[in-house]
Amino acid sequence: MGKPTLLVTRHLPAAVEARAARDYEARLNPDDMIWSGEEIVRHAAGCDGLLVAAGCRMDAATLGALPASVRCIATFSVGTDHIDLAAAKARGIVVANTPDVLSVATAEIGMLLILMAARRGGEAERLVRAGQWHGWTPTQLMGVTLEGKRLGILGMGRIGRALARMARGFGMEIHYRNRSRLDPALEEGAIYHDSDESLLRAAQVLSLHIPGGAATRHWLNAERIALLPKGAIVVNTGRGTTVDDAALIAALRSGHLFAAGLDVYDGEPKVNPGYLALENVALLPHLGSATVETRDAMGFRALDNLDAVLLRGAAAPDRVA
Repeated sequence: MGKPTLLVTRHLPAAVEARAARDYEARLNPDDMIWSGEEIVRHAAGCDGLLVAAGCRMDAATLGALPASVRCIATFSVGTDHIDLAAAKARGIVVANTPDVLSVATAEIGMLLILMAARRGGEAERLVRAGQWHGWTPTQLMGVTLEGKRLGILGMGRIGRALARMARGFGMEIHYRNRSRLDPALEEGAIYHDSDESLLRAAQVLSLHIPGGAATRHWLNAERIALLPKGAIVVNTGRGTTVDDAALIAALRSGHLFAAGLDVYDGEPKVNPGYLALENVALLPHLGSATVETRDAMGFRALDNLDAVLLRGAAAPDRVA
């Protein structure tokens, strides 16, 4: 019996593609073309499994049109917003993600954005590159220190807890809101809030770590932003859809918010042009998991799930549907 056939829809790190090619009849995408749902279906003809990534269109129509041979889809991500899980389940297709392995890397980007926003790092770097820095002055680009500030973490999962550990090193006081209160051993002294309003009123820095989807779309709207203390900082490394861009831009312009740091966007790779004209927002191109170690680990975790289903006939360890 030959190797199972695997479609890899994006160009992945070399070590990941090498392992896929070793264990499967792998159909790779070396030019990293972004395929439509129809193109994915076409390339999937005769495939047993798919290794997809965030941004790949795996809606009900795409899943419904996949060949009957497809038994498992592994996504190169923790998030599954791009996959219609109910449609996959209806087709009997196992779906798995890559939890755990990207928590620290994403938290590092969260901490980077907090620092950039608080200390005006993006603005300062642009000043130097433009040749407009004329020497040190006592009042130039004054930011705010993080020591003693209250960091509000919305969504205290693995990434949120990793960020909390980093922020403690800067002397920040950790507050959090979660679907349920954590065990004290996981809280590590963090202060739990049982309502959104309570967390928002406390948070001098707010970091978003909630999933996307209809239930959280534009969660951070004008009403909630107004609850934040004047001069607060907002950082988002979770899902771009959770922020109402117009409301956040208005609060940055008015001075109600001191600054913001964003790694994800509603409709990315498009970025609301209102952000581009603002100096008090740090913008990164979805770098959350972008380290060599993490991206390799994500690919290997995805292949672990595919191996379980397609090579061993076992359950996917990270099954989400």
